[in-house]
Amino acid sequence: MTLLILITFAVVYLGMAIGHLPRLRVDRTGIAMLGAIVLLVAGAVTEGAAIKAIDFPTLFILLGLMILSAQFALSGFYDWCAWRLANVPWRPEALLAAVVAVAGGLSALLANDVVVFAMTPLLCAGLRARGLDVRPYLIALAGAANAGSAATVIGNPQNILIGQMGHLGFWRFLFACGVPAFLSLIIVYWVVARVWRGRLVDGGASPIPTRLNGDGQPPGPPGTWQLSKGLIGVVVLLVAFTTPFPRDVAVLGIAGCMLVSRRFASRDMLGLVDWHLLALFAGLFILTGALADTGLPGRLVDQLAASGLPLDRLPFLGAFSVLASNSIGNVPAVVLLMKVWAHPPEGALYALALFSTLAGNLLLPGSLANIITVERAAAAGVTLGFREHARCGVPMTVLSLLLAAVWLVAMGYIAAV
Repeated sequence: MTLLILITFAVVYLGMAIGHLPRLRVDRTGIAMLGAIVLLVAGAVTEGAAIKAIDFPTLFILLGLMILSAQFALSGFYDWCAWRLANVPWRPEALLAAVVAVAGGLSALLANDVVVFAMTPLLCAGLRARGLDVRPYLIALAGAANAGSAATVIGNPQNILIGQMGHLGFWRFLFACGVPAFLSLIIVYWVVARVWRGRLVDGGASPIPTRLNGDGQPPGPPGTWQLSKGLIGVVVLLVAFTTPFPRDVAVLGIAGCMLVSRRFASRDMLGLVDWHLLALFAGLFILTGALADTGLPGRLVDQLAASGLPLDRLPFLGAFSVLASNSIGNVPAVVLLMKVWAHPPEGALYALALFSTLAGNLLLPGSLANIITVERAAAAGVTLGFREHARCGVPMTVLSLLLAAVWLVAMGYIAAV
């Protein structure tokens, strides 16, 4: 059975790197689920072992945060933010800075994937109506969403997993990662503004009529009560994270309050939950759990440490994050590493969270936020290519990772060598 587990694991993670199975329309989530199913059907993993391998508290936190974010989406908050950004009477450079600030700030408290999913279409429509080239603003949107989400333990799926399995406090995490995340937002703005200097104004396309909702009118301000309800949920969440109360129970309780509504149907709120991401996590938990049970990853970790390359050192975490995040994706990479890393030091976990998140800006497939931005933009008639993104993604990632490394070493969170 060990051979079957190894082969299945290799095929699944190769498929993750490619993005799909050759000649089949099976994406990363489908690949992970198929891998778990193969192990269950073949008897390599029992039903009990599969359930035990799944970290349900992490999934519950993800689910609850997605429902909380859905409250903001349905209240019209994201639509209003995107419309206001696209129509504020500022120079393009100031508008670019506003996009970075709003996307980064929202992503620190609400899942970055949901932020870019909601904001991309309206940002495209508003900017094109002004005759602006949308592409640099989209790069800034995705880059800022990734960088901003690195600041908190609830900013993105991999941080949630790291925080939950490492028992990291919200405010300690913010202190450790907030500064490099904030400085990375500045880097995102500076790189995009420099690479696209002189081309932020004219996109080479004629302005198009802007139809932003069903009646052809721009979105109005978000509903006061519904927005307030979401904001109260965020405040209660932050307070709960400072207490010994279980995080997953607290988040689910807040999500339950969001579902109790006279205006929004539960079906609509649950429809905004990224069930594919939850299924991806579940499949990867089962696969990596089966691999860990073989004992091979543990022996590999011991051999790396004996050869002078322990997992808690800067060279390994930096190289692993960049390579893995831009091949198999940062979420699968973190799931894999956390499953085989027995007793990670707290400082190394901060480094993993920062590196795996910031490395997602390197190339388009590096993070789910990048992919969502490109797909939503394409649906709105805007094409953002691999090379266009890489021209900004490579320098912003290199600078952000170097800055994060200097910060972590200077603060004593991780050893340089």
